[in-house]
Amino acid sequence: MRDITDRDDIVLLVNSFYSKVKGDELLAAKFQHLDWGKHLPIMFNFWSSVLLGDQSYQNNPFQKHMALSIDASHFDQWLKLFSQTVDENFAGMKAEETKSQAQSIVGVWQFKLGLLK
Repeated sequence: MRDITDRDDIVLLVNSFYSKVKGDELLAAKFQHLDWGKHLPIMFNFWSSVLLGDQSYQNNPFQKHMALSIDASHFDQWLKLFSQTVDENFAGMKAEETKSQAQSIVGVWQFKLGLLK
């Protein structure tokens, strides 16, 4: 396996991950309202900005998620599926950074939502 190096890799990661989410018993319901044709390109931009520094994402992702009814179990499952997807498709320093970034994002969001004790 190779490492994450470009936007094509981000597209593969995001598409693979959300395929898992759509079939997940816990998470699917939280994502069923999405217009996937609009959401996926936003996620490509978000992860490209985070991992590749391309600045294609300029919004506040936390603000968009504040109104959702989510708890620690949703975050745990999201992170589990995300890490599995990275591991299934990539290996290397950037792949490890990707999982670390995801874990950091989950931690910050849980803190902001008052879910961490």
